[in-house]
Amino acid sequence: MKTSFFKTAALSLSLITLSYVAPAQEKQQQKIDDAVTVVGDFSKMSESIPKELMNMAQGIIIVPKLVNAGFVVGGKRGRGIAMTKMANGSWSDPVFVTLTGGSFGLQAGVQSVDLLLVFKHRNTLENIGNGDFTLGGDISAAAGPVGRSSSANTNYKFDAEVYSYSRSKGLFAGISLDGTDISVDKDGIKAYYSQDITAKTLFSGTSKAASADKLKKGVAAL
Repeated sequence: MKTSFFKTAALSLSLITLSYVAPAQEKQQQKIDDAVTVVGDFSKMSESIPKELMNMAQGIIIVPKLVNAGFVVGGKRGRGIAMTKMANGSWSDPVFVTLTGGSFGLQAGVQSVDLLLVFKHRNTLENIGNGDFTLGGDISAAAGPVGRSSSANTNYKFDAEVYSYSRSKGLFAGISLDGTDISVDKDGIKAYYSQDITAKTLFSGTSKAASADKLKKGVAAL
């Protein structure tokens, strides 16, 4: 009798746990699907990220629907996907990240933009596994140049570590994100991969926990 009771209780607990895990995992999967859409939209634009910059890029962050809100003094917040380029040119498994920060200037209303950050060195992204960092503070950041061919940017010096691009209502341009803080979303990682796994392991390409093939192929095609 007692054995039957404990088995029933254990089964009930398992079902309750799954009822929480499934929606959380689906939420992270939706972020990846949204990131695929963002990358696809960026690649279709006549003026996009220069090929020269993407060829030297070693890391990328995609943030669908970054919210920029306020009047005179505003704030930014968004959740996105980070990936690093492997030695063979492929891209790592996705790491979930959070962006938060303030901005100053004449602003009005609430604006949602799709954001893409291009990193020149992979170790910059790898370091967020040890804690957060601030664009324009810990690392240099700049609004990225536009022009699909590298010849359009032969006189542009890629001196910054991070280049930012945004897209809103069909408009595409570089965007200033100085003061924006980037940190690893550990809860998001755990929900998606159903295990505790570090950003460093995912960036290294050794996790084999998930593939996100569509996103990887989309980034490679930029």
